[in-house]
Amino acid sequence: MSGRARLALCAFAATMMAAGALLPLVDPATWILQAAFMVAVLGGVGALGRRVPLARTLTVALQAVAGLLMLTVVFASEQALFGLLPGPEVFQRFGELLSQGGEEVARYSVPAPSTNGIRLMLVGGVLVIGLAVDALAVTFRSAAPAGLPLLALYSVAAGLSGGDASWLWFLLAAGGYLLLLLAEGRDRLSQWGRVFGGAPRVPGRTAAGMDTGGGATAPVRTGRRIGVMALGIALVVPAALPSLNGGLLNGTGAGSGSGLGGGTISAVNPLVSLQDNLNQPEDREALRYQTNAESTQDMYLRIMALDDFDGTSWRFSQRGVEDVPDTLPGPPGLSGGVSTTEIKTSISAASWYRQNYLPMPYPASEVDIKGRWRFEPTGRTLVGDRGETTQNAQYQVTSLLVEPTREQLAAAPEPPDSLVREYTKVPDVLPDEVEATAREVTDGAANDYERAVKLQDWFAVDGGFTYDTQVASGTGVSAISRFLKDKEGFCVHFSFTMAAMARTLGIPARVAVGFTPGTPQSDGSMSVGLRDAHAWPELYFEGVGWTRFEPTPSRGSAPDYTIPETPSGDASDPAQPEASTSSAPTAQPSASDSCPPQAARIGDCGTTAPAGALPPTDSGTSAGAVAAITLGVLAVLLLPLLPLLWRVRVRGRRLGSGGRTPADATARVLGAWREIIDTAWDHGILPDDSQTPRRTAARIVRLGKLEGDAADAVHRLARAVEQVLYAPEPRPVTGLADDAQRVRAGLGEAAGRWTRQRALLLPRSSVRVMWGLSERWAALTERWGVRRLELGRRWAAPFRLRRPSRQRG
Repeated sequence: MSGRARLALCAFAATMMAAGALLPLVDPATWILQAAFMVAVLGGVGALGRRVPLARTLTVALQAVAGLLMLTVVFASEQALFGLLPGPEVFQRFGELLSQGGEEVARYSVPAPSTNGIRLMLVGGVLVIGLAVDALAVTFRSAAPAGLPLLALYSVAAGLSGGDASWLWFLLAAGGYLLLLLAEGRDRLSQWGRVFGGAPRVPGRTAAGMDTGGGATAPVRTGRRIGVMALGIALVVPAALPSLNGGLLNGTGAGSGSGLGGGTISAVNPLVSLQDNLNQPEDREALRYQTNAESTQDMYLRIMALDDFDGTSWRFSQRGVEDVPDTLPGPPGLSGGVSTTEIKTSISAASWYRQNYLPMPYPASEVDIKGRWRFEPTGRTLVGDRGETTQNAQYQVTSLLVEPTREQLAAAPEPPDSLVREYTKVPDVLPDEVEATAREVTDGAANDYERAVKLQDWFAVDGGFTYDTQVASGTGVSAISRFLKDKEGFCVHFSFTMAAMARTLGIPARVAVGFTPGTPQSDGSMSVGLRDAHAWPELYFEGVGWTRFEPTPSRGSAPDYTIPETPSGDASDPAQPEASTSSAPTAQPSASDSCPPQAARIGDCGTTAPAGALPPTDSGTSAGAVAAITLGVLAVLLLPLLPLLWRVRVRGRRLGSGGRTPADATARVLGAWREIIDTAWDHGILPDDSQTPRRTAARIVRLGKLEGDAADAVHRLARAVEQVLYAPEPRPVTGLADDAQRVRAGLGEAAGRWTRQRALLLPRSSVRVMWGLSERWAALTERWGVRRLELGRRWAAPFRLRRPSRQRG
């Protein structure tokens, strides 16, 4: 096997070993076989192009075309001409799939389902990385920079997976890169050559600064240093990238555990923005259900509760999960004196709606569902295990309709101290105005129930708030302060702010996330779409348990126990239930089903169905997280620019003015000469340590095709080097920086576009960094070895046995 073929095989192996880090992200992982086949075909096309031989850029272009054709056949054959040739419709299809994949990445937890959108992102991404690795390592014969795309592939996978099994995938990716470096071999690394080093600095170098020994080992050592550096960066970059949790209303992180009892479930910041979905002209049905409830007004489908408020966002606390019991335990805090009605509901989920938390009426007492589901007792939540989702799920839920009276809520005793401590915690950074506003609004209330109703009515009716889906979402303290000031927002702002204010008053509170009851259909079922997604506060009252409130105006419905009683006797009394609240559905939702009574009293509700509610979102990211994300992104973006930045810095230092002493003048001349050598090196003219400065100048002029001022500048600098190295009294030389600039401009004009771009972005002379680090490491280890021997002798000296003297007394 030829060296280039061996290198191509190693490039393929390195790409697929790095792609293995993506395996935990998607289930099933059969996509990698598809990607491996495409990368192999891509490598074969490259081998044919190099064998013809084609120009290197044409070879890469041919591989890109082959990759596009393969993606077209697999993902957009119906839109392609003859099922193969891509046209505008194919690219439109790719755009739709990528957009769908982006939504699904945010929607699902790890492992996500292998949808067409996600598969296109994975297979297409691996294909692009494979093309880059093959082009750099095989076509352009530069294996070291090929580590950058491999590093990007591993870093993205490690960041998304949150570190699961990251060491295994890191070792595979690292092994692939080192295999690629070894395949390139010493003969390729030796093309970087040895460099002119100026005045002698260490033993083993001549006066001209050329290496006299060990030249063959420097490039090999350099390759090892590049490998170590790249692997080190691969360890650091994923640590700076945030792990991405899935969505909530469209998908969330799943629990961990074996499925045999125990385990935990954790979802940090699980909210995903669906503000765009709310503003779209068309809704999508996510769920459909039928129920025997007399009224669907209180049929909120609850997904989960967010109970941890740290100042930056409301979060779902880490909780233990267990197997789903046949009968769920009774809801916490509910006593036998409160009226309850058992309700049975049959629910089916759409095929596109896939998320790990199960929407159910609260509180559920029995759930009949197939699949791998776990039960979280504190939040009374069902969560899918090992990738189980709601896709096409059909399940039956038996739940309780809890109907407390106003008197029962007003007379509720004090809740347990442990519950109060957990659910009334507010962060120290919460502005004082939040508590001050809460106390002002609830002034005159005699108990927690009256305070809760006053808060709800202030948000929904009396406070002058406006429902607006265009307002930037957020759940942190800054978003709450902005909401109280501007009085514009949607359910996210209303629910989180009311819960925070209730906690400042000592009322246990959390935020529930789910769906409002939906829209009645002609067949007696209820249709729940994305626009019905909603968030509402739950406040705890001993004897009743967690109780729903509705502060968001024109969304959902206010519970009956929060509406004050009014004298009856008039047939048109608004306190009497409307006929539209019966179980008989109509073609359109009635006002009583979709409009809170408070808003109805002031005429805010129209006759048309509401646009629906927006699922909670979260932009309240902490400053530390923002800084970490920013640093991670900057590190990834700046990494390819490090050679360029290093050359700019070195060039400025070499051509700087320096001091005025003869030694400084000598250093300036040698620095300018080294800059000329490195500039020529960057443009493909390798240094030759066997040449004198004058012969080196002639060689640069010849190979670099320099003419005129540029050629004269090289010869002037060569004569200046001879003068400062060999003259008894070196004379100052002026115009060094200008001459160096003329040479650089001349080399750039004579070189091709690719050579100029490589000299700028990937200068060959940047290998000096590795050589410098290697020298420093060698010096450090040598000093440490000497120091260790010296310490060993000192430590062992007292224990040495003296040889007996043979002298006689």
